[in-house]
Amino acid sequence: MKRLALLALPVLLALFWVDPAWAQEGVLRLPTITMGVEEAVNPEQVSTALQIVVLLTILTLAPGILIMTTSFTRLAVVFSLLRNAMGTQQMPPAQIIVGLSLFLTFFIMAPVFNQIHETALQPYIDGKLGQEEFLKKAAGPLRSFMLKQTRQKDLGLFMKIAGEEKPKNADDVPLTSLIPAFVISELKTSFQIGFLLYVPFLVIDMVVASVLLSMGMMMLPPVMVSLPFKLMLFVLVDGWFLIVGSLVRSFA
Repeated sequence: MKRLALLALPVLLALFWVDPAWAQEGVLRLPTITMGVEEAVNPEQVSTALQIVVLLTILTLAPGILIMTTSFTRLAVVFSLLRNAMGTQQMPPAQIIVGLSLFLTFFIMAPVFNQIHETALQPYIDGKLGQEEFLKKAAGPLRSFMLKQTRQKDLGLFMKIAGEEKPKNADDVPLTSLIPAFVISELKTSFQIGFLLYVPFLVIDMVVASVLLSMGMMMLPPVMVSLPFKLMLFVLVDGWFLIVGSLVRSFA
């Protein structure tokens, strides 16, 4: 493998980095990379540099923003609780749960993303909006979505802690209080759904444990016997169809 890599290196250099004019003379031309910090001549250059730093910071926090401001939290928690309730250990794997939650999030949030694109992103690209206007218009649809799923009690808690006055309308609700209120509301909702999912599987475990105890088979783990029955129940009622459909409709 090392020999093949060494043999392939000159070929790659010849394909990508050799200038035809220099190749005729038998000289290999390699690129150079130069990095440095220069003194800013005017305030516009400083402002541009700061904007780039802010943009890179936002891109770094993008996964957290996606998780905390969309439907991802409820979906991922419910699917994880469902796996624990069934007792299937690591099946389905965590990657599948996260992937399914991610694609369902894109499906649920598609109207919100489309509205942001039409009212904020596209006008900003066309030069019709400034940066401040773009941020305000982009936050509008997302704020409406989060307000619809957030309990007033949770929102009031964070606004009271922050010492903020009661907002006159939805546009006056600060995102600094809305986002954590939305997250704890989603966690409460997902735990309520998880409790309802646990009930039928818990009944099966109790019935199987009682039958094994009455038969004197105390050394046989009840989980080993109840797992096939739980899987059969889940398949017969078409569990994935019911759960995914209920979760998607819960955001309507």
